[in-house]
Amino acid sequence: MDVSFLKWIEHAGFMFEVNGKRVYIDPFRFRGPMPKADIIFITHTHFDHLNEEALAEIVTEKTRFVAPKETAGKLKGRKVLEVEPGKDYEIEGIRFSTVPAYNASKEFHPRANGWVGYIIDVNGTRVYHPGDTDAIDEMKSVRADIFMMPIGGHYTMDLQDAIKIASVVQAQAFVPMHYRSLLGAEGAKKAEEEFKRKVKNAIVLEQVQEPFYSFQ
Repeated sequence: MDVSFLKWIEHAGFMFEVNGKRVYIDPFRFRGPMPKADIIFITHTHFDHLNEEALAEIVTEKTRFVAPKETAGKLKGRKVLEVEPGKDYEIEGIRFSTVPAYNASKEFHPRANGWVGYIIDVNGTRVYHPGDTDAIDEMKSVRADIFMMPIGGHYTMDLQDAIKIASVVQAQAFVPMHYRSLLGAEGAKKAEEEFKRKVKNAIVLEQVQEPFYSFQ
């Protein structure tokens, strides 16, 4: 599966182009100049996903946002499409669906907040960015070509949870994310090696920039 169109910025932040539009998901901290955004998808309000410092560098007066209702309220003065979990939408000709994102056994991401992950149609390839979430039952019915998987644990599902979910979800590529700033360089390397050993169709992307924020 060709995933070269995906640019992993850092942490859970990604960038790609679709229908001539430059799209970001959860942009977080840049070390240098980044291209301006046409559309920005935000999964929830935590600072490593909704980051005003990062937004200031890529937002123009034409940039449109997609965000769950609770998060949209923090994007005042901007053009925002408010979304709910479990719905289908379209923005600027780009079709996408929302999937619930929450912790089943932790309190960092309550289900009641209505936070989301996104399945975005990128030129015929369905890309699933689940946001910050545990391994939840809703994932088992997801149909995506590329499944980005948080594996850092603590705030989200961990490596072992991700491996289990990958065994029951049909996807052509599984891409780990949201772990290098949590696990440190040595821990991240070990996690990547195990992920590649145990997950069929695993692809570890190189980040556009090395992590310079630590959650440890």
